[in-house]
Amino acid sequence: MVTASYPARVTSDDADLGEELVRLASADNFRDVAGPGYPTADGGRVRRGVLFRSNELTLTDEDADALSRLGITAIFDLRDAHEVEAHPDAPVPGSTWRHIEVKGIPMEAVATLESREEGLAVMGEVYRGFVEKEGGRAAFGELLREIAAGTGPQLFHCTAGKDRTGWASVLLLHLAGVAPGTILEDYLTTNTISSATRTKYLGMVREHLGPDKVDVYETVMVADAAYLQQAYGAVDAAYGSIDAYLAEGLGLGPDTLAALRVRLLD
Repeated sequence: MVTASYPARVTSDDADLGEELVRLASADNFRDVAGPGYPTADGGRVRRGVLFRSNELTLTDEDADALSRLGITAIFDLRDAHEVEAHPDAPVPGSTWRHIEVKGIPMEAVATLESREEGLAVMGEVYRGFVEKEGGRAAFGELLREIAAGTGPQLFHCTAGKDRTGWASVLLLHLAGVAPGTILEDYLTTNTISSATRTKYLGMVREHLGPDKVDVYETVMVADAAYLQQAYGAVDAAYGSIDAYLAEGLGLGPDTLAALRVRLLD
């Protein structure tokens, strides 16, 4: 579904792929969870080349080879079953594929959107569901346990790479000790690097549904600080803190949390 307007390119020799920016023509929201190596509260940096995030992996052969050269050993697909069926991931040589389903934006609700307010309400429900719904908590807990147990580079993704993938990245960067402001900036990066895709689909909305619907449908195509705040608010209401949500809500024990930090930190 997602195609960028630039060709695939790798900005490094194969041996250094994990240390440089890799951009994919067929997955424009692919990037390193660590960003440029975000600073942490203890003066360290998040380790690059270990965890990657993306939108759906409907990849060209060239892009699949680029991911293989990064050494990715495991891919975790967070999409609904019907999303997987409609747009299955391309195989990446050397990696295993695992489906960990998290409910995303309900398409039946999107299909009937009439106002921007309705779109905002749908997105708020999605983000609160990451915290409030048992299935969401179970899935994010499973994902983080799998990451903690991993020994090689891993990748997780959903459809657009902004909501389910965004929340998982928020949790990982929090665990690494990255400042909240930096976590928010990283979350919002989707809006920049996927702007060509968003423009394309909003253009289709304008053409087929009319210009008055562009503002309505934009609500479900962007990362927004207000959406993230919905999840944070649900965390505060139910658990009091992100750390308590990780431990009590996701059921992550001290050993798992410690293993995650070992993987994340230089």
